[in-house]
Order: sequence, then C-alpha cells, then structure tokens
Amino acid sequence: MQIIEIKTNHKSEMIDISETVKEAVIKSGIKNGLCNVFTPHTTAGVILFENVDPNLQRDYLGHLHKLVPQNANFAHGSNADAHIKSGIVGSSVTVPVVDARIQLGEWQGIFYCEFDGPRERKIYIKVINE
Repeated sequence: MQIIEIKTNHKSEMIDISETVKEAVIKSGIKNGLCNVFTPHTTAGVILFENVDPNLQRDYLGHLHKLVPQNANFAHGSNADAHIKSGIVGSSVTVPVVDARIQLGEWQGIFYCEFDGPRERKIYIKVINE
C-alpha cells in the first residue's frame, strides 16, 4: 500500500488525484486487478467525478453546501457539516486495473474532496492483483 500526503488549501475543495493514482499503480508492478483509493479522514472523501470542467466542481461543492450548510444548528458543533458531507460522498473508490492502467471513463477523474480544510491529509492507495 502506498500512502500519499496532500495539503489542502481551502475549507471545501476538490483535488484531481488521478495522475497520482496512475503513478501508484505503475509503481505497484501489478498489471491487472483493482485499485482502491481511500482516505482515513471523517471530514473528507474520495469520489469519481467529471474531470474537464472546473465549474462542475464548484457546482457540486455549492450544492453540497446548500444541502448541508455550515451554520446549521448541529449538536456536534463547528464541523458537523464536514462530517455529514463526507458521509454523503464516501471515503473510497475502487477502479479496475488493466495492463497497468486504471480504467476510467473518458470524462472521469479520481478526486479528493476536502470539507474541513485547510489541512494536511493522507490518501491510501492499494493495488490488488487479480
């Protein structure tokens, strides 16, 4: 398993980590199997998302904010919204690996989603042989 460290810059943001994952797959030496990308943080997520138009990322984060506003009267306190957004998005994705390449759709990327930044975070990448 490879552990990647990432530094986020904003309260909420989406960071395309597809190239990092591609490099991790190559370094693993595994030609065919599965690649799991996981974050161990309860206020962040990992998602497959459209990777061409950055406006769509802003739209996604904006609508999550409308769905789960930061200033709602949560019992938990200051970052309850980040925990809830993380639960909605999820903490991992798994994609097939064929010929040492992750199999993403034409418009897909793997994104790290920050909901309680800025912070230093970790991403675990595990490639499993078929």
